[in-house]
This record gives sequence, structure tokens and C-alpha cells, in this order.
Amino acid sequence: MWGDEGKGKIVDLLAGGFDCVVRYNGGANAGHTVWIGPEKFALHLLPAGILRTGVVAVIGPGVVVDPQALMEEIAGLTARGMKIGDQLKISSRAHLVMPYHKLEDQLSEGVASGGQKLGTTVRGIGPCYAEKARRSGGIRFDDLLNEPALADRVRRIVENKAKVLAALYGHDQPPDVEACLHVITDARASLSGYICDTTQYLDDAIRSGRRLLFEGANGLLLDIDHGTFPFVTSSSTGPAGVASGAGVPPTILRRTIGVTKAYSTRVGSGPFVTELSDAVGDRIREQGHEYGTTTGRPRRCGWFDAVACRYSARLGGATDLAVMHLDTLAGFERVGICTAYECDGERLDVPPAGVARLERCRPVIEYLPGWGDEVRDARTRSQLPPNARAYVECIESLVGAAVTIVSVGPERSQTLLGGGWDRVVQDAA
Repeated sequence: MWGDEGKGKIVDLLAGGFDCVVRYNGGANAGHTVWIGPEKFALHLLPAGILRTGVVAVIGPGVVVDPQALMEEIAGLTARGMKIGDQLKISSRAHLVMPYHKLEDQLSEGVASGGQKLGTTVRGIGPCYAEKARRSGGIRFDDLLNEPALADRVRRIVENKAKVLAALYGHDQPPDVEACLHVITDARASLSGYICDTTQYLDDAIRSGRRLLFEGANGLLLDIDHGTFPFVTSSSTGPAGVASGAGVPPTILRRTIGVTKAYSTRVGSGPFVTELSDAVGDRIREQGHEYGTTTGRPRRCGWFDAVACRYSARLGGATDLAVMHLDTLAGFERVGICTAYECDGERLDVPPAGVARLERCRPVIEYLPGWGDEVRDARTRSQLPPNARAYVECIESLVGAAVTIVSVGPERSQTLLGGGWDRVVQDAA
């Protein structure tokens, strides 16, 4: 839905059964948390498959890459004893997020129209994508390798950007051109060995029968076309973005896993129909440790929104659902599910397109009995408490997709697998 739902854990869990894991959208605004035993890994740009030995992690052309953030991630993993080597491939067509993009993001949020901020992570993602769409001023990884006069172009870009920021935001301090040149120099020195034509690499992989797992960076309700616009990100976040964002034929996808929590959360601004601004919402936040991996911001929490999830599953063509954080709801006397919206006297089974109407929607909540028992020791779905099983089955019925994965804790082992995914994991082990 709006992200923060556990994609990182699922990608890491399944990655061992694949040859390549491919990021195809977004940038350092993503935050994928993976627990391996007692160790916690927080990834923002590197695909979660990087944590699996022998799995190639690919950053596709649809990703906008903050080279400083990427270098820090690589250094962090190297310091923990991991060798990246040939395991990472960066698309030569991917765009670089530069310091002036992050500055523009901060200024834009600071003077948001009417005081209504979009709630971005101010990581420069939107401005970088906007510059890419304008086809002027964008810097790609190929430029690091093959444009001799890149430094001169960067100086011209910074000069023009200073004029734009002054005109739009009254900002009278131009971006630091030397800092921008330093980013380019460092990126060339540290990342050149990973840069290649990833579209050719993936085509060769497909033709040789290798298995590919595609990792989205953001929730489908943050999609630039299909999300709660304008409170969205700047890329195609769902499976529709795979073909363009990775540079592969759309016909290669075989299965699509929709990852959703057993309740709903949202970070930042935007309508949130099932939000609980009370002690119940606070309890969900604390039990689920609902604070942003990227920003540390407390997440807004609410009951599971079957209307929004059904919409996302339909758009994404979900063949499977992974229901995460089932353990967070343990101990609740009852748990709620939003089965429909009510707006202006009308019952809605599909979210309205516009946020003005969506903000007027009220949830139709059905309550199911909760389960007092802890679920973290369950290793099969049949071992769940009866009320927890009934809750999962209700989600399955309302969304219209099979729940083949259920997460009952943060670690790899605390995942209940069906639909053949158990064999994928066993074969990888």
C-alpha cells in the first residue's frame, strides 16, 4: 500500500533461490530492513539480495542513485565483513542524485503550497526525476565514464540551478559547486567498477535461464500514476514499472507478490482512511516498532484497509500476498478490517482517484476476535491460533489473492511459507 510493509525481509528470504535481485525504481527514499539472526541491516539503495552470497544485485536504469549514500552503504557492508566484488551491477543509464537536488527538495517542502507538505524524505528523489523528465541537466553514470567535459557541465548546471532556486524560493546561497564536483570525483573513483549496461546483463541472464527477482522500492499507493496523488513518489512503483525501470520485456514476469502488513501504516502527509489517532493506534505503533527506516519518523497507524489493498492487488496483478507483522496484533481483544468506505452518503468499494474526496471518506470497519497468544513460535499456518488463522483468511477473501506468506516475526525463520515458496527457500538453503 504506502510502503514500510516488509518488502526487504521477503526479498532477502527468497533471494537465495534466485540468481539476480533487481531494483527498478526509487532511490535512497526506500528503507528495507533485514534481520539475520541478531544482526540488523538497513538498506536504502542496495537490493536486499546483496546479503546473499552468490546473488547478483542489480540497480536498474529507472533508479535515481545518490552516489554518496550508495558508497556509504557499500562501506558499511564491507566493514561488517561482506565482500561486494562482482555481486553489484549499476546501470550506466541510471541518474545521479546530486546535492542541489536534495537542496531543492528541502526548499520545496519548506515553502509547500498552502503549508501542505507532500511529506517527502527530502532525499532529492523528486527533483532528480523531474530533471530527468525535463531532459536537461541530468547526469547519468555513463557520463562519469565517457564525458570528458563533465566538470564543466556540472558548473553550468549549478549556475543555472542557483538562478532557479533564487527565483522559486528566494534562496540566495547558490549550491556549492566544489561539493558537487567532489561527488562526481568520488563516484567515479569508487563506483566505476560496478557500472555496466545492466539491460544487456539481464538479457543475457534471461536467455541463459537464470532466475530474476525484482524488488520494488515503494508502495503501490505511492505510484506516480495510480497512488494518492499528489502525495506520492516520482516513479512507477508497481510491477508496471519493472519493464521500463529494469529494461526487460514485460512478458518475463511469472509471479507477483504483494507485500502488506496485517494493519495499515503511512509516513508523511496524505489521506489515510483507517488511521487511528488514539491509544489503539499508539499501541500498534509501539508493538510494531513503527518508525521509518529512512527518516526515523513515527508512522501513522490504522486498521487493515482491504479497500486500498484490493485496489493495489488488482493494479499489481498480485498472484500472491505476503501478510507481514501478524505478531504485532497479538494480544488485542479485537482487530478491525476496513471492508468499504462511506463518502457523501455513498458506499465505495474502490478508492476515489482524488484526494479531496478520499479525505472525506470514512471507513466501514468490521471487527474480528483477536488472539491473546503469541504467534512468533509458529512455523506453519496451521500452528497459528484459530482467530489469527481466521483473520488471515478474511484478508485473503476480501483482497482476492492467495496469502502464501505470513510473517510472524522479524527474522528469516519467523516466516510461514506456502504456495511453493517453501521449496524455493529450501532449495536455496
